[in-house]
Amino acid sequence: MKIEFNENTKWQGSMTIKIILLAVMGLFILIPLELIKSIIMERQSNYENVKREIAAQWAGKQSLSGPILNIPVRITPSAKDAEPHISVLHLMPETLNVTGEITTEERHKSIYRTVVYNSSVRLAGEFILPPIVIGEKNEILWQDAYYTLGISDNRGIRGTVFLKSGESSIDAVPGIEDTDVFPTGITFPAGLKGSEKTLPYEINLALSGSEGLSFSPVGKTTKVDIKSTWNAPGFIGDFLPATRNITESGFNASWLVTNLNRNFPQVWRGKEYEPLKDSFGVDFVMVVDHYQKSYRSAKYGILFIALTFLALIFAELTGKKPLQILNYLLVSLALILFFSLLNALSEHIGFNPAYLVASASTIALITVFLKMIVGKLRPVMVIFGMLVFLYAFIYVLLSLNDYAYLAGNIGLFFLLAVTMIVSARLRLFSHSSPKSDI
Repeated sequence: MKIEFNENTKWQGSMTIKIILLAVMGLFILIPLELIKSIIMERQSNYENVKREIAAQWAGKQSLSGPILNIPVRITPSAKDAEPHISVLHLMPETLNVTGEITTEERHKSIYRTVVYNSSVRLAGEFILPPIVIGEKNEILWQDAYYTLGISDNRGIRGTVFLKSGESSIDAVPGIEDTDVFPTGITFPAGLKGSEKTLPYEINLALSGSEGLSFSPVGKTTKVDIKSTWNAPGFIGDFLPATRNITESGFNASWLVTNLNRNFPQVWRGKEYEPLKDSFGVDFVMVVDHYQKSYRSAKYGILFIALTFLALIFAELTGKKPLQILNYLLVSLALILFFSLLNALSEHIGFNPAYLVASASTIALITVFLKMIVGKLRPVMVIFGMLVFLYAFIYVLLSLNDYAYLAGNIGLFFLLAVTMIVSARLRLFSHSSPKSDI
């Protein structure tokens, strides 16, 4: 009995071994991919350090809270051995109207940049003094009363600051009298008589900072209107603007918050509440975060390599020109270098131009390399077309953000369908029936 096997069976066995070797090599290639991702994170960390350095030299992210009227009360306990002590009553304003104009500019250090700003802020409104009933024997120290304005970074204060109340004008005192409500800021001695019922106020403040500006809704009714030359605001905090308008030349936004929206009352003693936790405002967002996009692209690295290997296998089958494992390895190294080149270029020219340059260079390198090996133009052009489609597909995924997951699944389903059709036409891994002569 004589049995003959089709030559396709021998060829299929060698291709199976090659695919297994390529799979193992793909797993090892994950190591340099992880190194590339760690380098990207390290560069991003350097960028964050530079932003902190610029903020330390200019002024940090600012948060305004107040003004608040603080009234000391000397309490004499009913117990015989208890000593009198002073407790501070914190009174929130009845109305707080904030208007501000913010001008921004970019500061550079080495290859890194961040946003700083100068602002002109006006705070106006009034306090209404309620009847003070504590329930213990007490003495209200009206003459020692003071206003406090919370400012997260006092280095940003430009020029002198004073509080207008009726006909009087009160100069600011450095620091705050107590830290019950906020940790840093300035103080205005009030020197009240106790007969006042309504206390109007107005504060004009020139304040510099970086990255963002926020406010606390300390007024029973708080209105905030700000406008800026920055055209990419990011609204933050517990409250979004009631109205906003964003154009190429800047933005303006308005908030309206009442005491029913926040988590603290109009009056309290001591450190019971923290108005800063209910802050809201705006961040001046850098439009392009190339580190995040570079890192996301590196996460698709194994997809780049797997689909490129698949294209090479199909080209090898159609071109009848076998490729060595070393050829696959060199192509995969070119793909890995793409991610490092992308991150390096994006630090200087931005992500979109960097992606175009890095992808075009990588595609050209692989195409020329394969043309030198395969010799035939048709299979090389097939690989060229697949690479162009692959890089365009990944760029779309990086740009979509919210719809990236959906688009990625649809794209992968389409690629799988094309792969199945092509492999069926090539009869990849199809067994031939053995012929036998008896």
